Amino acid sequence: MVGEKKWLPYVLLIPWVIGFLVFKLYPFINSFYLSLFEKVSPIQSDYVGLANYARLFSKTDFFGQQFINSLKVTFKYVFFTVPLVLLVSLIIAYVLSRKIKGVRFFRTAFYVPTVLGANVAVVLLWRELFENYGLVNQGLAVFGLDPINWFGTAAGAMTSIIALRVWQFGSTMLIFLAAIKNVPDSLYEAARIDGASPLKQFTVITVPMLTPVILFNGVMRLVETFQVFTSAKLITNGGPLNSTHVINLYIYEVAFENRNFNLGSAMSWILFLIIMVFTIIIFRSSKYWVYYQD
Repeated sequence: MVGEKKWLPYVLLIPWVIGFLVFKLYPFINSFYLSLFEKVSPIQSDYVGLANYARLFSKTDFFGQQFINSLKVTFKYVFFTVPLVLLVSLIIAYVLSRKIKGVRFFRTAFYVPTVLGANVAVVLLWRELFENYGLVNQGLAVFGLDPINWFGTAAGAMTSIIALRVWQFGSTMLIFLAAIKNVPDSLYEAARIDGASPLKQFTVITVPMLTPVILFNGVMRLVETFQVFTSAKLITNGGPLNSTHVINLYIYEVAFENRNFNLGSAMSWILFLIIMVFTIIIFRSSKYWVYYQD
């Protein structure tokens, strides 16, 4: 077409490109650069190579001890949270895919927590629910159970922040729900003719057909869960006894409270490498358990 402005899409992309370079790529590269230095005075930093990384894995260094503990806590949080989010969202999505009364209301209700997100107001409200005289303990009292000191024990504190993340399963559920709707009805009809129970249909038809979506949701939730911060900061503040002191919380304390950006940058890169390794492992293993129709 005469006079067609082929350059216009590229012009419209300029704001995004500038934002990506300034707020994404530059901080990403600069953080690695900072991790190779150690500040010896307010105006001078010395090049130390990978010494900051070695320091973080030293059992005799205070920062190393705290960092190793934060890694253990983060792994524990991820180990319990990701499977629970996938399991709960898959079961709820399967139930809501059935023709039941008020299904649209329930779909919306289950998605609302995801819309709210882990903002400060929601997190503080969640903390109130788990206080000694909060709604959770009041519910236990109805059944004659003693109140639980959720924030006074390591298990209780970890449970409280895991529960918050599991409660926000709405986006994962919607993706599962859309995938379930695309499973051919002919498969279920054939299974019913063969006398398969609903549970059998779920395990031999629904789950295998959803494995590509399980892979996607699993990776997304893994990356997201490794970066937990708000709930650990505002609900438990890393306690008690550092039992919820996740790695992102420690990075924040070292980099922004202690003003040690060099060590904080090294921690960030280790977290990035951990997430990348886990993601690669999941994708490499997917050929053994992910089923593609084509």
